[in-house]
Amino acid sequence: MFSLFRENVRIALDSIKSQLLRTILTIVIIGIGIWALVGILSAVKALENTISSDFASMGANTFNIQRYEFQVNRQGGEREKINPIISYDNIREFIDTYNYPFTQTSVSFRGTNRAEVKYENEKTDPEIQVYGVNENYLQNTGTKIDRGREFNVFDIENNNKVCLIGSDFLKSIFKNDDPINKTVSIRGVKFKVVGILESKGATFGNNQDLKVLIPIQVARSIFTDPNINYTISVMVDDKEMMQGAQDAAIVSFRNVRGLSPIEENNFGLERSDDLINRISQITGVLEIAAWIISIITILGSSIALMNIMLVSVTERTREIGVRKALGAKRSTISTQFFMETIVIGQFGSILGILLGVLTGFGFAKVFDFDFTLPWSAMLWATLITFLVAVIAGSYPASKAARLDPIESLRYE
Repeated sequence: MFSLFRENVRIALDSIKSQLLRTILTIVIIGIGIWALVGILSAVKALENTISSDFASMGANTFNIQRYEFQVNRQGGEREKINPIISYDNIREFIDTYNYPFTQTSVSFRGTNRAEVKYENEKTDPEIQVYGVNENYLQNTGTKIDRGREFNVFDIENNNKVCLIGSDFLKSIFKNDDPINKTVSIRGVKFKVVGILESKGATFGNNQDLKVLIPIQVARSIFTDPNINYTISVMVDDKEMMQGAQDAAIVSFRNVRGLSPIEENNFGLERSDDLINRISQITGVLEIAAWIISIITILGSSIALMNIMLVSVTERTREIGVRKALGAKRSTISTQFFMETIVIGQFGSILGILLGVLTGFGFAKVFDFDFTLPWSAMLWATLITFLVAVIAGSYPASKAARLDPIESLRYE
């Protein structure tokens, strides 16, 4: 059985060599269809992995109160409604009035993304993000400490000049030194480094490891822009209480804003898993587009494959007649042609998978996404090309098997 299979494969390869140009063109057409499928799905998977991991780090039990909803309707490139910023007075009043059980609230704001951090004679490029945070920020945002310690309530309440730095500082100003308990300078203010944040990488060019966290009141004394927009994050201990905590937060913040019962919210509320679901919807559309493109291309390649096999049957009519005269059965002849189409199809599949994986890997590298091999896409690509080969090879194989041996031997 195995020897017959091996012989059919050898004959298929010999036939392919005799029609090299047409075979290469067919393989390329099949490869393009598979390339579109695997390449787009690889890129989409890398995008989804990165964004989902970033939002998932917030935890499923967390929601944010922010200036706008995640999705805002736009008209003429402008927001239909301009919401007021979430001011410091807003967050202070919210913290004082929001007392839903088993929750903890963090507040934060980005002071700048152009800070320069100095240590002794070393200094960074002016590209450091500085955030003012309270003691709950790390836990609510899923930020972890790699070395050192977190902020405690005394650091925040006493406005201690301490800071947490991103892991990329170990590659620059602290390349040859341990940062813990060292003193750095930000806008002329000295801070003692008490911890190093765990590396998070970059998303859409935003390096999460080039940032500094400092106590929120200290940050307010350094960054005095009157239009600073704050973010409120609430973590619920029990997920079953999430909806109640959200409803209470909306009521509290509406009161903070002074809204009447008939007025719409002029702020947004988003859960981390809501964001993940919306990202999944977007990537789902891209996946559907990948399937449509690949199916159209593979349909064209199946027609090309059928044509090349019909030409092969015509050119090898005498060979088929000789084989039948020597005792070859119809099943043997049809199996041989089936094998040729399957071999061509799998060559196209291999080419498309290689190009698709390289495309996805290149996309992930350029945008600094988390790349993973798209095993499901690769499996589907292999299965699809096998089915295409079987379908495209059915008629040529059947035609070859039905040829009359006497007429075939007379064919010129």
